[in-house]
Amino acid sequence: MLLDDTKISKAIINTYNEELIEALHSDVAIVGAGPSGLAAAYYLARKGKKVAIFERKLSIGGGMWGGGMMMNKAVFQEDAKEIFDEFNINYKEYDQGYYVANCVECVAALSLKAVQAGARIFNLVSVEDVMTKDDYLAGLVLNWTPVDTAGLHVDPLMVDARFVLDATGHDAVIVNQLVNKMGAVLKTKNGMPEGEKPMWADRGEEQVVANTGEVYPGLYVSGMAANATYGGQRMGPVFGGMLLSGSKVARELLERL
Repeated sequence: MLLDDTKISKAIINTYNEELIEALHSDVAIVGAGPSGLAAAYYLARKGKKVAIFERKLSIGGGMWGGGMMMNKAVFQEDAKEIFDEFNINYKEYDQGYYVANCVECVAALSLKAVQAGARIFNLVSVEDVMTKDDYLAGLVLNWTPVDTAGLHVDPLMVDARFVLDATGHDAVIVNQLVNKMGAVLKTKNGMPEGEKPMWADRGEEQVVANTGEVYPGLYVSGMAANATYGGQRMGPVFGGMLLSGSKVARELLERL
């Protein structure tokens, strides 16, 4: 069979547009395809919820790819072992309570499970603004990342969702966009993002799970975005808390949905 060049293009355009149109209305819109966002997407999608992930970069996986200082190994603790087992990620015990996994396998497993469960991932898509209606975060304002990077004057498109999850890591992008437009509205001590604190792995791993949850009506935070919002410590290349955070936020959202 001879391949038709334009039919290849048509196949890509049609199927992508079908998925993008489906994503205009979601149960949960997740911003950031790092470990907590991917884990949350998997747990939500496997329960039949409509999940769309928007990732501004070409690659997904967030900071997990790089491990510690570009050595692509991820450490996790006993509490997260069950989740790594669920994703069929290989690991070895380095010392009592310390487990080590390959970062590439981790990201590949998280991505594959999330997509196979039914989550849609749209990479190279940036969130340039949020939509609020009656003091509720009702959706996102999207544009192509290259448009944002080049500073082009191109109007965006909008999507709505019953809930939005900010899983954008240290920058807590959605939280900060909301506060920049609305002022002090968060469920933090002063209504504002408190900013992440210095490195303390043990404390940061505890806090990232504790801080995961709803921070504004309709807006949840997970992963490092949760600690950046509530003033938790950073924890470096320890990733158990990321997956535990994704699992926790999915449980809370499933109760709401």
